[in-house]
Amino acid sequence: MDRFTNRRRTLIKAGLGASLTPLFPAAAGAQAAWPAKPIRMLIGFPPGSSPDVLGRAIVQPLQDALGQSVVIENRPGASGSVAAEATVKAPADGYTILVTAGSTISINPLINTLTYDPFKDLTPVAALARLNLFLVVRSELPPKNVKEFVAWLKASPGKFSYGTPGSGSSPHIAGEMFKSKAGVFAVHVPYRGSAPALQDLLGAHLDYNFDPGIAFAHVRSGKLRMIAVATMERSSLFPDVPTLDESGFKGFDAGTTHAVYAPSGTPADIVARLNREINRILGLPAVRTMIEGIGAAPSPMSPAQLVSVMQGDAARYAAIIRERKIKPD
Repeated sequence: MDRFTNRRRTLIKAGLGASLTPLFPAAAGAQAAWPAKPIRMLIGFPPGSSPDVLGRAIVQPLQDALGQSVVIENRPGASGSVAAEATVKAPADGYTILVTAGSTISINPLINTLTYDPFKDLTPVAALARLNLFLVVRSELPPKNVKEFVAWLKASPGKFSYGTPGSGSSPHIAGEMFKSKAGVFAVHVPYRGSAPALQDLLGAHLDYNFDPGIAFAHVRSGKLRMIAVATMERSSLFPDVPTLDESGFKGFDAGTTHAVYAPSGTPADIVARLNREINRILGLPAVRTMIEGIGAAPSPMSPAQLVSVMQGDAARYAAIIRERKIKPD
């Protein structure tokens, strides 16, 4: 039995299965006065990334709801694992929360050897948004649609490259899914976040990216060309851009759910209040506008529903991780 299979079974047993007990430890005696001091919001990716956009979208209304400051700390690196590990090591007192990409929880543990188990050592608090990915190319390149793009890649295998926020990120998995289904090869270039990958695409150091919704201004200005949406439904922001599913890649879905977590053992009543407040905040018009502005969909749900979503994503990505033998850089 290989390490991948063992790891996947460990994840399922630890937090993706029917029992949610490890994810919601008993937490009697939560501080009645919580929050009595500022709360740290660790974000596992750099400024300008989609987790950063989402964290900043909710931070002010969350401060207003809790009556305390919420201080953002960006801790990028290792596809969100740097911030996740810092959260795991923090006291389980409700004063540290993590905002991270879905790939940090459902993909990264299947690829990397971690010092912690996210399904045992983190408590799910609330989902924020379902993130779509968008296939964008440099506008000066000749392909105008997916068919032309595939032919262009096949004409010069290995000559072209694409950037991602890191190995094991959802854009990386999407890139490997695309190469597998299209029968093409391109060089994967990992970065410490989506923003630096976008900058290198704009600087012509890359040829295309699976963008998590931070390149829209450059698409609208004509600096980049969007040729497909990497999920099952078209984006309301770009209704004329077809999905990869429509373009011949049946069932292509590279979406993930970005969410909020806390250290395992965080008092259940604190988790419940944070879930309630964040779900309410996601319905605020200004917050919805910010989330939809990166092509995402607000996703209010319970912690138990969040676990179920992570389970589905992990199962969906497992096959491509194994097929492509995706490993850490």
